[in-house]
Amino acid sequence: MFLFFSSLKNSSTQAQLNHNTTTGMWMGAASMAGSWVAAGPTIASFMFVWAMIQQYCPQAVLRFFKKYWRRLMNYFHPYIQISIHEFAGERLKRSEAFIAIESYLSKNSSNTAKRLKAEIGKDSTNLVFSMDDHEKVTDEFQGVKVWWVLNRTGSSTNPDNSYPNPDKRYYTLTFHKNHRSLITEPYLKYVLSEGKEIRVRNRQRKLYTNGSGGRWSYSHTMWSHIVFEHPATFDTIGMEAKKKQEIIDDLQTFTSSKDFYARIGKAWKRGYLLYGPPGTGKSTMIAAMANLLNYDIYDLELTAVKNNTELRKLLIETTSKSIIVIEDIDCSLDLTGQRKKKEEKLKDDEKEKPSKESSHKEDESSSKVTLSGLLNFIDGIWSACGGERLIVFTTNYVEKLDPALIRTGRMDKHIELSYCSFESFLVLAKNYLNLETHPLFDQIKELIEDVNITPADVAENLMPKSPKDDLEKRIHKLIQTLQQAKEAAIVEESQEANTAESTTTYLQSQTEGERSSSSSI
Repeated sequence: MFLFFSSLKNSSTQAQLNHNTTTGMWMGAASMAGSWVAAGPTIASFMFVWAMIQQYCPQAVLRFFKKYWRRLMNYFHPYIQISIHEFAGERLKRSEAFIAIESYLSKNSSNTAKRLKAEIGKDSTNLVFSMDDHEKVTDEFQGVKVWWVLNRTGSSTNPDNSYPNPDKRYYTLTFHKNHRSLITEPYLKYVLSEGKEIRVRNRQRKLYTNGSGGRWSYSHTMWSHIVFEHPATFDTIGMEAKKKQEIIDDLQTFTSSKDFYARIGKAWKRGYLLYGPPGTGKSTMIAAMANLLNYDIYDLELTAVKNNTELRKLLIETTSKSIIVIEDIDCSLDLTGQRKKKEEKLKDDEKEKPSKESSHKEDESSSKVTLSGLLNFIDGIWSACGGERLIVFTTNYVEKLDPALIRTGRMDKHIELSYCSFESFLVLAKNYLNLETHPLFDQIKELIEDVNITPADVAENLMPKSPKDDLEKRIHKLIQTLQQAKEAAIVEESQEANTAESTTTYLQSQTEGERSSSSSI
């Protein structure tokens, strides 16, 4: 019985305590609300007085009060903020500091941020997380806490332009003023260094191409890209071993010569001209170069470039550790001996005025890139931006190109990719047939030295077309192709000889006729 009444007493006491607590909370809230109501007129009066001061007080006095007001606020708010913009001022490319910080925070933000962005990672199966816009993450360095925020300003429409201004992104770093020296020097150096290392580890090589008619702005790139996954290497290229090793040595020497180029006062770039008949492996050579050096590729389509200014903007947006490629440059623009044709063009302009007026609209849409603009692109002042880049031209007809375009200093190394030799065939046989020797190779050697056949044609004959195509069948198919090519070459040579003989006979008869007519006179 005593226990029963004791429990009742305890329950009653607990209920009374809960009631008192609830009552106290309501009374506290009511008291706080009352305080705000009482402070309302004071705040309104202060805002009114401040508005009157701003309107009627002299600007010099206002600046004086604002100066000391900021000092007072800084005293009570002892935090410093540093902003790192993606595109700062009039810069035409993304800030390297912004990119490094983005990489650094992508590693740490997935553990602390509440709102994340997810993208496909390097292996195209795993998701990589990074902080979303206006998200805050906390970082710690040597026991000191700092806060990062990714900000984005909203789009606004320029009254002089129908297009909205692009969004601007920037990171804000906040830290206590007592740690200024620690954050501004060791910490930021650590962040930039770590961010660059993360970029190298997670780097996914890309193949870029330029579009036509795209609108360019500071935050919208002129290049679009896909992942570069070409499997070509120098081991798979059908080429003589000595020539192949010479190219490899040249490329590797270039990548390790940053200090040398700086010492001699030259931009860290190198030009390569790849020339030869179609099917000799010029495009494959470019892919092998990119795989050897771990470079990106920028495939520049000159016919899609409107003018020299746009060409320069494209160059600015390329990155270091890249290969800038212009394939079939003899077909891209009229760059074949332009200066030799200049006088003829001036004479023809007078005759072609009516046709030019009728085709004015077509000229507006066509590319206006000039030889001078392309030369400046290769080795002008703007070509030095970025560094560690290769510029590669390919052509089937090197004799058609303007000499100024391919002289030493612009195209430093000329590489001829010719028809398939027997040594090149052995490389292809190793790759396609997994054979280093075969009884029929001697016959192939005799045939391949007598005909002009490209490595692409040889590879096509060695490629299996059905499950029944065994090694012997593919080898015999290549021999048959070589024999047909040899017969065709003999027929063509015979026809050329007959044509030459006929021409000689005709010229002789003409000469004799002229002599006889002159003697009769």
